[in-house]
Amino acid sequence: MSDVLRVERDGAVARVTLARPDVRNAFNAELIAELAWTFEAFAEEPPDQLRAVVLAGEGKVFCAGADIEWQRASIGLSIEENEADAGRLQEMLVAIDECPVPVVAAVHGAALGGGMALCCVADITLATADASFGFTEVKLGLMPAVISPFVLPRIGEGAARALFLTGERFGSERALRIGLVSEVVADQAALEARVAAVLAEVLSAGPQATRNAKAVLRDQRGLPRAEALPLTVKRAARQRVSAEGQEGLGAFLEKRHPSWREE
Repeated sequence: MSDVLRVERDGAVARVTLARPDVRNAFNAELIAELAWTFEAFAEEPPDQLRAVVLAGEGKVFCAGADIEWQRASIGLSIEENEADAGRLQEMLVAIDECPVPVVAAVHGAALGGGMALCCVADITLATADASFGFTEVKLGLMPAVISPFVLPRIGEGAARALFLTGERFGSERALRIGLVSEVVADQAALEARVAAVLAEVLSAGPQATRNAKAVLRDQRGLPRAEALPLTVKRAARQRVSAEGQEGLGAFLEKRHPSWREE
């Protein structure tokens, strides 16, 4: 059991909670390592054992970015040591981004700095109406470089130019408008209810189909259209002839629930 990260299971759903509420769930080396290890382990689980992951924060804030003491310790590091430090953060974000099942981020309070990257590597990001956001690195004389490969595909260069360069904080409505979050809900209770509803939708879908749908999106990143087209055709055909695809189509035609759904 980790002191900085709590992982709970409810059947095929994992709930991962940042557990450093005294420092607003800010990143340090231990939390980054625990997140990386946890999501790398998720990648090894079969479809019938892991269907979705919920990512949340304990206390009043989702994630306030980098821990002050961790930042303080970096002052005396060499450029090579700083590169290694940044590399570990990026490896953690890659592990979450490449999680084979849907990742649902439940954001409340605030998501700042590196916490913004968690919003971007989640597949579905839900936020309360009073949550605040910000790429605040420039306020500290730093820059959001490590997280930028995950942020740009999510919000686009135009929004990133405005927000990276000013470091200004903004609210949920703007976050929704630029695509940083998927939905905005009224409050914490509504957030939990919407998370439950999203999970119900995920669990009603074919386990392997969901994984493959996520994989086909990831596989197309950066591909020219001419290369993406045959890739999608092959993936669609393989899923249709799979046991899961045949069961799903058969269930639809026979007007019954497929085998992976509870009656």
